[in-house]
Amino acid sequence: MGLQRAEVGQRLADGWAFAVVRPETPERALEIAEGCLAGGMDALEVSFTAPCAVRAIEAIVGRFGDEVLVGAGTVMDEATACMARMAGARFVVSNCLSEAVAATCNRYQLPYAPGCTSVTEAVRALELGASFIKCFPISSVYGPSLVGLFKTPTPWMPLMASGGVTLENLPEWLASGVDCCGFGGLLATGSVEAIAENARAVRAAVRAHRAAR
Repeated sequence: MGLQRAEVGQRLADGWAFAVVRPETPERALEIAEGCLAGGMDALEVSFTAPCAVRAIEAIVGRFGDEVLVGAGTVMDEATACMARMAGARFVVSNCLSEAVAATCNRYQLPYAPGCTSVTEAVRALELGASFIKCFPISSVYGPSLVGLFKTPTPWMPLMASGGVTLENLPEWLASGVDCCGFGGLLATGSVEAIAENARAVRAAVRAHRAAR
C-alpha cells in the first residue's frame, strides 16, 4: 500500500527541509537525490516545469523507493496531478490553488500544498483539504516575517516556505515557526558532494535549533 497521507505529511514536517529541483534529465535527478540522501535529507520536489518530470520521479522512486520522499511541484491541473501520482509522487505542491487538484489529491490521499498569497485564500485551501499552505511567491518578498502574519490569526495553519530561504537567513526561518521549507539552488546545483555538503549544513542548523528549544 505504501506510505499513507499522514505519514508523508509528518515526514515533511519532521525533516523540515526538502530540495526543489528542475532536473535537465532523470540521471541528474538521481544525482541530486543521491546528494541529498548523503547529506541526511530524504525529501525532494520535482517541478513539472522540467520536461522530464515524470521520468525523473519514476527514476527516483525506482532506485530509492520510500527511502526518498519524492513529490511533484508546479502541479496546476488535475491531469498533471494524476500523472504525478502514477509516476510515484508522494505529495503535490503548486504555485496556485486549484479545486480540481485538491479534489484529486484528496481522492488519492496525497498531501497537497497550494501556493497562496492571502489569509483568505489560505483558509479556502484548508477547507479544500490542503496539508500545507505554500507561501508563494510571498516568501521571497516578505521573508520570515510572513509566518507571523499568517499564524497570528490562524496559528493552526501549516505553512511551507518556498523561495528566499538561504543558509544565511535559515536561523530566522527556523525561529519564525514555519512548518517546512523548500530549497532550490542550494540543494539542486553542483556536484553530488556539494549538494551533500549543503544538505548537511541545513540539517545541522535544524538539529541545533530544535535542541535549543
